[in-house]
Amino acid sequence: MKHKINSIFFFLSLSAMLLCGCSGKKQALATFTNPVIYADVPDVDVIRVGGDFYMVSTTMHLMPGVPVMKSKDLVNWEIISYVVPEIKDSPEYDLEGGNVYGKGQWATSLRYNNGKFYVLFATNRPRKTYIYSTANPAGKWDKVMDLDALFHDTSLFFDDDGKIYIAGGNGTIRLREMKSDLSGVNEEGIDVEVIKGAERNLKGLLEGTHLCKYNGKYYMFLIWWPPGGIRTQLAFRSDRIEGPYEHKVILSNDMDRKGAGVAQGCIIDTEDGKWYGFLFQDRGAVGRVPVLMPCRWEDGWPVLGDAEGKVPLVMDVPVSGGKANPLVISDDFDSSTLALNWQWNHNPDNNLWSLTERAGYMRLKTGKVVQTIFEARNMLSQRTEGPACSGVVSLDVSDMRDGDIAGLSAYCSEPGIISVNMEGEKKYLVMTDRDVEKERVELTGEIVYLRLDCDFNNGTDKANFYYSPDNKEWIKLGTEFQMVYNLKHFMGNRFGIFNYATKAPGGYVDIDFFKYETVSENF
Repeated sequence: MKHKINSIFFFLSLSAMLLCGCSGKKQALATFTNPVIYADVPDVDVIRVGGDFYMVSTTMHLMPGVPVMKSKDLVNWEIISYVVPEIKDSPEYDLEGGNVYGKGQWATSLRYNNGKFYVLFATNRPRKTYIYSTANPAGKWDKVMDLDALFHDTSLFFDDDGKIYIAGGNGTIRLREMKSDLSGVNEEGIDVEVIKGAERNLKGLLEGTHLCKYNGKYYMFLIWWPPGGIRTQLAFRSDRIEGPYEHKVILSNDMDRKGAGVAQGCIIDTEDGKWYGFLFQDRGAVGRVPVLMPCRWEDGWPVLGDAEGKVPLVMDVPVSGGKANPLVISDDFDSSTLALNWQWNHNPDNNLWSLTERAGYMRLKTGKVVQTIFEARNMLSQRTEGPACSGVVSLDVSDMRDGDIAGLSAYCSEPGIISVNMEGEKKYLVMTDRDVEKERVELTGEIVYLRLDCDFNNGTDKANFYYSPDNKEWIKLGTEFQMVYNLKHFMGNRFGIFNYATKAPGGYVDIDFFKYETVSENF
């Protein structure tokens, strides 16, 4: 027998711990709890320009890609732009002839030089490396370089003498000099393998290069994952950019998640001279989450963590006065432009969605006939957040056609889904776990509310699905869903709102709102 619960999220009895995204604002506190962003923001790179901090990360198959975030305090971050609205170098980004799940954009390097911002990133499909630049990081980014070669986890670096370098690799780190206009590699410049893990007894994963210069010395920061150990942060330093480099372990700590080492990222200073490390941690189904920690200099080495080499769970916010902005938001779709917090699964088909055809609604139309959610264009998505969160979507399904499937998903390579399936003249509410149907009921109305509750607390990684005819009384559908993270998508679970046709195109659904709530700390 189905059990009913009221519309309050299952753990909202702890209302004092609740932050609601619908207001778009929250109070910035004097302290924060690690992870500093409890959501999937991996492969971070952070720079400071004056009193402003900027960050980039990996978005793989999501578009727009390469989010640019801004902060005043290293804790509260706002998305201000994306470097690429789409990638058109392969039809697979349009879900034609394949896909780029786990093979899209990744490991972006962010730099500032002579009044301009630069990013370098690679794609595994096709195997290419790009550089974009802009004078306004909140505006349009222009392509500078498009090279038919994949430079793995590569860092861009502008030296004091005007020369430009890139450094990256896996196991062996290679340094190359670039042309002065960044159009490609300078074939007559420096090209040398500066770090060979095998020669240093650094067995296991060795990648994630960040190349910087401090007090006249060159530093490379790399992640090392020794066999049988945890992800570990290394620093390499040299008086000359081409080496030789010596190295030191600067952090080996798994914080409060045993076996999940905090590693891969950069160090950053504030205007008043304080130093911090900004790395990330694998944290199960929610994804790879950024972690902020103290950094102190000892004998010319940047050492991360506290005096005991541990990442503090609670810290003072590095800079006071920052504005708190939610990373995941509620949306009533009243604007004619889509909020930057949303991303599409692969390149969107802009003919098949609209915020203006019905004022106050997001309309998702069906296009190409497909058979699975993985082939569906125009899946609209946002991140999930830990330790627990909930999302509600209001759907008008009156214009669905036979064979159409629309709904809400805990989206990853092994998704959980609650959907409205139109079969002939009837509509059914269906919950599926991966591709296994767990329960269905007939839907009689044309307006339905679907809800997804995610619990990542202490590695639980559970999700539950509910529906409601009135957004008041909620009925659980199907079984509890075990969320996972794996390398097929290389991404944490996301809220995915979708509509696709399995028989013929032409139907559509209208989304009235997406309401989001999250708990601010462990309960």
